[in-house]
Amino acid sequence: MLGFVEMEGRKKGMLTVSEVAERLGAAKRSVALWAQTGRFKGAKQVETPGGHYWLIPESALEGFVVRGRGRPPKTKESGKK
Repeated sequence: MLGFVEMEGRKKGMLTVSEVAERLGAAKRSVALWAQTGRFKGAKQVETPGGHYWLIPESALEGFVVRGRGRPPKTKESGKK
């Protein structure tokens, strides 16, 4: 849940890591890592006296694919040398 200080800096159309995780059916830590590594275009890290949090544009979720757990299966091309 966002605190008072955090709510002031929040813009319309921006989602928290928790909200994105719920929508995508992914872990919060995974969403934070994806934001940190730039997989969500326009994601911003906001600093507050209580720490930091990510705000992710709702538009960045369009077409975003969450792959399953584990290593992706090998394709025929990747198995050849």
